[in-house]
Amino acid sequence: MQEGKYNIKAVSKMLDIMPGTLRAWERRYKVIAPVRNESGHRLYTDQHVKTLKWLIAKVNQGFTISQAIALLDRDDTKEESDDHPDEGPQEKNLGDELLQALLSFDETKAHGIINQAFGMYTIEQAVVNILGSLLVQIGDMWEKGEITSAHEHFASSVLRSRISFIMHTLPVNSMLPKVVTVCAPGEWHEFGLLIFSLFLKRKGYQTVYLGPSIAEKDLFVVLDIIKPKGLFFSCTMIDCLNPALELIGGLKKQFPDLAVGIGGAAVDASSPAVLKKYKDCLVGNSRTEWENWLDASIQTS
Repeated sequence: MQEGKYNIKAVSKMLDIMPGTLRAWERRYKVIAPVRNESGHRLYTDQHVKTLKWLIAKVNQGFTISQAIALLDRDDTKEESDDHPDEGPQEKNLGDELLQALLSFDETKAHGIINQAFGMYTIEQAVVNILGSLLVQIGDMWEKGEITSAHEHFASSVLRSRISFIMHTLPVNSMLPKVVTVCAPGEWHEFGLLIFSLFLKRKGYQTVYLGPSIAEKDLFVVLDIIKPKGLFFSCTMIDCLNPALELIGGLKKQFPDLAVGIGGAAVDASSPAVLKKYKDCLVGNSRTEWENWLDASIQTS
């Protein structure tokens, strides 16, 4: 185990991040565990700094910190490991080339680059670091007015179709229960949903991915038809959280045996009172938390 050698002030200066943010990440997400010296002050190792640098890079790409931590956990990395995920120049070059192809409406070239990415990297690396990063970046560019809605619709359609295709080709374990995944009412940001759905599919769960928000009455119809053991909502926008929580209450009344979970940036930003009231529904941010929720809510439901 590496020895800590940087205090919080040094790390803050090195990474251009506020000390309060570092403390909040440590407290809320338990992403790293700096050692303490005899005076009780935090000391960070080189690996801690590398982990934080990677997370900050993802946040700068447009990911929320909870999404970035989920991606970090998906890479099966440990703080003590010498093999930590760094986005190499080749990944960035492929991402830049793919972005230009999409913004030029060149679907043939875009699919060629995507094929190249899947040939060079694992499914998780290609989906998360290249396709997923672009999905976030393109949405951000559209919101800032840097591209038209036509660019956003075309690019997002291509990226989502390839990610969905990958998910549908993964094998499932018929012994595992069905889980429906969908965005919260009024929510259209799919990336967090895609990450969690890919996690379920890689574990072999029979996953029914519904994507962006659908009408509440239609969701009830789907649940009646499928009869899943679990339902997961992804909620990024704060305005969508209360409608989602109200819907969860209605679902629990009509489907008492259904395990309902919710996660996303809006949940992370909610008040302690809300978190306490719906603690059984909180899926968390890391793969370990996801697995704990599955074990407690799906496998035992």
